[in-house]
Amino acid sequence: MNTWHVYLLQCADGTYYCGVATDIRRRIDQHNGNLPGGAKYTRSRRPVKLLVSRECETKSMAYSLEHVIKSSPRAEKLGVLNSSDWRASH
Repeated sequence: MNTWHVYLLQCADGTYYCGVATDIRRRIDQHNGNLPGGAKYTRSRRPVKLLVSRECETKSMAYSLEHVIKSSPRAEKLGVLNSSDWRASH
């Protein structure tokens, strides 16, 4: 069974990128161009660095949390990922 992670990256231009992955190290390497793949958004904003990640029990929970983060204002994105109960606040 895979462990799902929601992660928040900071790009070289200061913007954030949120995503979901089962292997965060591999995914960051993809975003930074060290491996094939990665998001089109991060290609022109390298290097990226991991700010925070959070484990989720299921794929569904991970994508639900990603949606909440992407819908949140920039100032709240880190808080949502660091919240112990993100479902109660959204």
